Amino acid sequence: MFTLLDSPDDVIAIHVAGHIAGADIDKVMDRLEAMMARHDKVHVFVETHAIDGIEIAGLPAYFKRALPLFGKLSHFGRVAVVADQSWVRVATRVESALLPHISYRTFEPEQRDAAFAWVAGNAV
Repeated sequence: MFTLLDSPDDVIAIHVAGHIAGADIDKVMDRLEAMMARHDKVHVFVETHAIDGIEIAGLPAYFKRALPLFGKLSHFGRVAVVADQSWVRVATRVESALLPHISYRTFEPEQRDAAFAWVAGNAV
């Protein structure tokens, strides 16, 4: 399940927990596309908790919407991922290596506030 969190207008902030469904992905993609229309750079904050699966039936629709984003990679700024599962942090580091022009950082749950401040551009 995805929950959109309050954030600055140029930051999409999402809490992800449990099972990920296609409708959740659509909601996030709608918000992301609207933000990209308003801002040169969009920053991403993702907080995950106990992810236990993804709805396979929703993946084709997700890929159809996500593929055009590869042409807009320059619109992504900072990406902060706060994860309680090590595999999520590792997957984020792999994604970061594949997309070196986007600034990724991973955080443990106790670093959540620092992660949000960093992605919002308020890091100390």
